[in-house]
Amino acid sequence: MIRLEPAGAEALLLVLAEQPDAALAPRIAVLAERIREELGALLTDLVPGWTSLLLHYDLTRTDHQALAAQLTPLLEQWLAQPCAAPPGRLHEIPICYIGEDLPEVARLCGLSVAEVIALHVGAEYRVGAIGFAPGFAYLGDLPSPLALPRRATPRVLVPAGSLAIAERQTAIYPHSSPGGWHLLGHCPWPLFDARREPPCFLQLGDRVRFRAIDERSFGAEGGRL
Repeated sequence: MIRLEPAGAEALLLVLAEQPDAALAPRIAVLAERIREELGALLTDLVPGWTSLLLHYDLTRTDHQALAAQLTPLLEQWLAQPCAAPPGRLHEIPICYIGEDLPEVARLCGLSVAEVIALHVGAEYRVGAIGFAPGFAYLGDLPSPLALPRRATPRVLVPAGSLAIAERQTAIYPHSSPGGWHLLGHCPWPLFDARREPPCFLQLGDRVRFRAIDERSFGAEGGRL
């Protein structure tokens, strides 16, 4: 059941599901776009999550109750059209699987390094949320044999382009930043560029498959190790 909850003085949280579901991501993308089209003039920001949408609104134009009333018919229409979501763009992203945690991940999962790589590249992932840092796309669902909790001790600095896993998700760090995920490899492509429109390469609802490359190919793809 959908819930509308205040989230501070100028924000409203739409809770759309209780549990994350990769199939929900493209439907949330559709809802977000519809809300932008209908109510964009009232909003200052819209932040999708795995199970929610956070709407920041302009207090000079609306308030919690008025916005909730305007959202109700849009939400009813969205619920009545469960198959309206597009499939999402499919991206094939090259990865050089030489991450420093790869041997330890293999040990913890009871697999060989080759098996870890094969499982990771064999799945198709869905962008379920973008957050933590600009362009940081949370991708699910990671194959269950690779599911591990976050590292007990986060790193102070994870290099930009690092491919990582944690729980049932995988992601590529678009910037150098602290991080507690397990590092499997490196991506040669810049996934966030403030000069690009849109600046985020991956968008909510997009689909992703990974392609294993060697270190020589990494340079040919535009990256530097």
